[in-house]
This record gives sequence, C-alpha cells and structure tokens, in this order.
Amino acid sequence: MNKKPDSNGGSAVTPSLKELHKVLYGGKRFGNHLDEVWPNLFVGDLSVANDRYALWKLGITHVVNAAHGRTYCQGSQDFYGPSVEYYGVPADDSPTFDLSRYFFPTAERIHNALDTDGARVLVHCAVGVSRSASLVLAYLMIHQHYALLDAINKVKECRWIFPNKGFLRQLCALDEKLHKSSAQQ
Repeated sequence: MNKKPDSNGGSAVTPSLKELHKVLYGGKRFGNHLDEVWPNLFVGDLSVANDRYALWKLGITHVVNAAHGRTYCQGSQDFYGPSVEYYGVPADDSPTFDLSRYFFPTAERIHNALDTDGARVLVHCAVGVSRSASLVLAYLMIHQHYALLDAINKVKECRWIFPNKGFLRQLCALDEKLHKSSAQQ
C-alpha cells in the first residue's frame, strides 16, 4: 500500500486489488433494491429503476442508468417522463470494459444534480453492485475528495457493493491520479 496525504488531513491509501476484495467481501452480502449511500444519492437495481411509481414516491428527480441500452435496462428520457432527468451510460459489466471514460462526466452530472434544490438521484444498473457502485465511488472520489478505500467504506455503510476487478483497477488508477494532482496543488 502507498500512503499519501489526503485532502482531509489523514493519509490516503491506494490499496491493492487483493486488499480491496477483502474489504468488499466483509460485512453484509445481501442488498436491497435501493439504498441511500450519500444524502439524496441512491444506488439501486433494475427492479426499482423500472418502477416509476416507486421512484415518484421516493422523489427521484434524476436517474443515471449505468447499463443504458442493454436489453433488460433500456431506460430513456421517454420512459421516465419530463419530471425526471435521465442520463444513460452504455456500460458492460465486464472487467475489460473501460468505465473510466464515464467517471468524470457521470460524476459531474451527479454533482450538478445534487446541487439542485430538492434533487434526489438514483444511479442504477442491473443488480446495483458493480457498474452503478463504481460510478458512485468515482463521484465520491472526484467531488467529495474521498480516497478509494474511504469511498468504498462509506458506501458499504449502507449497501453491499462489489465492482468487478476491471472497474476496481480503473478506480485505483483514478485514486492515484486524484492524489497526484492534489499533491501538486
């Protein structure tokens, strides 16, 4: 592990994949259809994303679909209607898929949405543990200045997540990039 100072005055650690897997395997290993992992930021699965009535009752105003265009996850602006802002990320839950190209644009969308009064954001994929979780972790790292391990632990307080190995590698690279740029400032 490489220890680096983080923006919160502690030390930031970019853990190895083995260490991350150990953390991810810990704690509860079951999930709800939807969990609030940060104020007004929810991670969920396909069943909740496809239930417009449940989303309306929850006050969801923004939906990020991390499995956009997949046969079983075909959300769109038309599906949610004018009261929900939709953003689709056409990601495969494959270790070879480059999700990192969506880290900054999606984090920016989430950040801008959460800056809006009354906004409530759902980030979902099929199961709500890999693609959507990875994008929410990236948001916490980019806009809330969490180190990767701290972001994982923060989300795991509320939801079981398990990003695939490829996404974890990409998040580790993001962690190192963010700490390198903050150290240079």
